[in-house]
Amino acid sequence: MARNTEAKPALTRARLIAGSVVFVLIAGLSLYAFQLLEQFLIRDKRFAVSSRESQQALRVSGTTHASLRTIENVFADDYGRSLYLVPMEERLATLRTVDWVRTASIARVWPNRLAVTVTERTPVAFVTLPPSGFALIDAEGVILQPAQDQFNLPVLRGVKTTDSLEELANAVERMSRLLAELGDAAKDIAEIDVAQPENIAISRPYQGRIIKLMLGDRDYAARYQTFLNHVADIDARVPGAKVLDLRLDDRITVVEGADE
Repeated sequence: MARNTEAKPALTRARLIAGSVVFVLIAGLSLYAFQLLEQFLIRDKRFAVSSRESQQALRVSGTTHASLRTIENVFADDYGRSLYLVPMEERLATLRTVDWVRTASIARVWPNRLAVTVTERTPVAFVTLPPSGFALIDAEGVILQPAQDQFNLPVLRGVKTTDSLEELANAVERMSRLLAELGDAAKDIAEIDVAQPENIAISRPYQGRIIKLMLGDRDYAARYQTFLNHVADIDARVPGAKVLDLRLDDRITVVEGADE
């Protein structure tokens, strides 16, 4: 019995050593095979991204306003390079800086092509740019260059291109909250001024002129409805009034000499 007891540990130890050797051999062979495959993908010309002139080298989908040429330029250094060596994360980071691009994805299409899918930003308002130009802004506060499309959007005032992205996003959020509260009644609003968060103002056309309404920081729908209910009477009493203060719930004040 003693002899059998001593033989089992020795046998187990031999199996462990043999197993370890086999594992090391398999791991080494796997690493060697991977290196061979990697070198094959890097050096074989069949895996080189087609030339820029080839329409098959890069397929871009999802773009309406983003510049196709700018997106193609992101991959300028990859033409003729092995598809395996294209730095995907670096290219993705650059794509996200292209105007109008919100998100993007890149796929390797073997043996030698790239496929890019873009999701564009959605503008929610116009913003003014000095000296006299306009741009667009999305819900995240990102300013977008104008597009050829006809957008039926209000003008957001009270923001500057020098504002931080967080400040711009907060301004858009204030505008969006007001529009959501007004609902269908917001269709006639031309401008929204959020420069003073405690006193958001809107502008809308009326009888051939633009009227500015000071709505404060709450009860936008109720205050705007008050304006609609009484604007004809106000116009009869104070013809040509251009600035109305609706922040007091029991009255409407005509502001004389206010900035339009």
